[in-house]
Amino acid sequence: MSERSICVFCGSRKGVLPAYEATAIELGHQIAKRGWRLVYGAGDVGLMGAVANAAQAGGAETFGVIPEHLVKWEVGKTDLTRYVVTETMHERKKVMFMNCDAVVVLPGGAGSLDEFFEVVTWRQLGLHDKPVLLVNIDGYWDPLIALMHHVVDQGFADASLLDFVTVSADIDAVMAELTKG
Repeated sequence: MSERSICVFCGSRKGVLPAYEATAIELGHQIAKRGWRLVYGAGDVGLMGAVANAAQAGGAETFGVIPEHLVKWEVGKTDLTRYVVTETMHERKKVMFMNCDAVVVLPGGAGSLDEFFEVVTWRQLGLHDKPVLLVNIDGYWDPLIALMHHVVDQGFADASLLDFVTVSADIDAVMAELTKG
């Protein structure tokens, strides 16, 4: 398979369950094992740092994008293959998305939700057809999945919205989806 670039949206914190960090590390290892490139938010903290350090340890190329105002807060990881500093959060999301073939969303907070909804909205508007995978570790994203169903059930989105996101329980399922045909 040709080299692919996988954008990972995830938390700048580790969260309360050790499974979150373990999954981020496994994702980084799997990206490296396949010779793929990691595209992510360029932080060296939380799940962002975990996925990046694991990818780097396995020899993967890493492409990090961070807005100027977060360089200190998220501890900008400057030892990446490519490190880009943007002016705004919106520009960060755009650069990350334009440099990937698929999006994987690990647990995270408001920023990860913002990133997720932006790429899903772009898909809904027909601006892309890249895979968007939601990694539902120990049911973390269950409320989000329920909300998406509620939005459809209440008539604010077509049922096709639900087809724009693939929910995966673990990294094995994510890799199976990313390596399809």
